[in-house]
Amino acid sequence: MVALHEDEIPVDETLIRSLLRAQRPEWAGLPLAPVGAGSDNTMYRLGEDLLVRLPRTAAAGSARKEQEWLPRLAPLLPCPVPEPVHAGTPTDAFPVAWSVHRWIDGDEAGPDTVRDWAAFGADLAAVVRALHGADLMGATRAGDLSWYRGGLLGPCDAWVGAAFEGCRATVGPGLDVDALERLWRAALTLPEPRGPHVWLHGDLRPTNLLVRDGALHAVIDFGALSVGFPDAEHAPVWDLPARARRAYRDVLDLDDATWERARAWAIAVGVSGISYYWHTWPAFVAECRARLRAILTDAAAG
Repeated sequence: MVALHEDEIPVDETLIRSLLRAQRPEWAGLPLAPVGAGSDNTMYRLGEDLLVRLPRTAAAGSARKEQEWLPRLAPLLPCPVPEPVHAGTPTDAFPVAWSVHRWIDGDEAGPDTVRDWAAFGADLAAVVRALHGADLMGATRAGDLSWYRGGLLGPCDAWVGAAFEGCRATVGPGLDVDALERLWRAALTLPEPRGPHVWLHGDLRPTNLLVRDGALHAVIDFGALSVGFPDAEHAPVWDLPARARRAYRDVLDLDDATWERARAWAIAVGVSGISYYWHTWPAFVAECRARLRAILTDAAAG
């Protein structure tokens, strides 16, 4: 598996089996197979019913966060979410907390799996509405529950500006980076969000939306779970077709300023993703490019 970060912790089947033998020996002999990796975690399917989830770097704090909060949030949401069944403790070989979750069957959201994109967008909006309406249960925007995507646009301008430059240096003339930067800068002049902080999933990309029988079935990967303003939560809808995007906005009744701030967050993640992962994660770079093209198409259509 290609490393995405300089400080990654090497993971392979031998390591995982050693962790299981030490902490859950009854699972150590089950079949084990890699089933993908994101920017922060590597996943292996364990037997038929389990998923091993290991942070890629020591800085990732997602495991303990998911272990603490997912059991409390799951009953409040209208679709399945991951269920932690083992809280893996750090070892000399793997010095970070890790998890085992229940396996959830489903396919990634995409043109071959979703039957009705408008219905899909509406269903996703219902999940977001439930999550954002859930009681914070004493959680605050601090520690592992504080992430830039739940904050304000302005403090991100320096690194987003650098990402625009990095994007220009890599993509060439095939993407109108200047137009994207104008949209970003326009959003910086908008009024700041004034609503209360809410629970945020933080990364509702299609890879984290599981489909069964053509419809949204489950939302996975709560590694970016945080508390904050909701604007950036809406950014991944530019990864979905326009029909899903319209239905999502209609169900949540998002005003123009919120929508434009969400679009700015989508631009920030897209240009920074291209700049950072250009040489290491081509699939995500392609995803970012598609997102940014969708934004430009929407903007041109008014």
